[in-house]
Amino acid sequence: MAEGERQTPSDSSEDAPPTTQNFIIPKKEIHTVPDMGKWKRSQAYADYIGFILTLNEGVKGKKLSFEYKVSEEAENLVATVVPTNLAAAVPEVAVYLKESVGNSTRIDYGTGHEAAFAAFLCCLCKIGVLRVDDQIAIVFKVFNRYLEVMRKLQKTYRMEPAGSQGVWGLDDFQFLPFIWGSSQLIDHPYLEPRHFVDEKAVNENHKDYMFLECILFITEMKTGPFAEHSNQLWNISAVPSWSKVNQGLIRMYKAECLEKFPVIQHFKFGSLLPIHPVMSSC
Repeated sequence: MAEGERQTPSDSSEDAPPTTQNFIIPKKEIHTVPDMGKWKRSQAYADYIGFILTLNEGVKGKKLSFEYKVSEEAENLVATVVPTNLAAAVPEVAVYLKESVGNSTRIDYGTGHEAAFAAFLCCLCKIGVLRVDDQIAIVFKVFNRYLEVMRKLQKTYRMEPAGSQGVWGLDDFQFLPFIWGSSQLIDHPYLEPRHFVDEKAVNENHKDYMFLECILFITEMKTGPFAEHSNQLWNISAVPSWSKVNQGLIRMYKAECLEKFPVIQHFKFGSLLPIHPVMSSC
């Protein structure tokens, strides 16, 4: 991974906004392919990828059953979604949640919808509802529950994969659980990348590791040899270490999801994830 991909995101993504902030309904800003330059230079891109990498570091080497603490603010989130004093932020933050469950007209779902849910969680962090101490719970409790719901919808409604690259893509529906799931397995005492194509290893360990849970779901949904229906993952199983898998998946996520116009054209921008260029620290 390039050095820049290892940088710790700025603290700004974890701080609550000033009480005088004017929240706005997020809207689309990426209308043509040349607009992608605005996205890659934007504060939204910097905050979003910083959030993804922060969670990536937080879950490194930990099982899904890892004991974690949840802040009081997160408990308020469960009870009331957003505390009363942050009611003004609700319409803005809610847009990302609404965008995260697929398209009701096309009945499809893909990495753009997944990104909307990650943006929803990122916004909750930016307004202080979730804190940096919640990063493990964000992945293991909230995001993992989101995966369970989406998998149920995929099975029940036979949702079409949005923007799938077929056999040449990593997965028809998800990407982030492979990133965070590979981070979980870094320095594992005996599970290596070659083991995730081993049915016995997957069945025995999937409840502890997000990556293996993804593999199990794929094998339940698809038939035929794994190397044929999931060629990219089959190739990844030959990588020597989980650290290299994780680094490669982050690069792939940027290139195949965050830098693809068909995905980002649907992303929406507001006051929390703004389209304006990233602010210089100088």
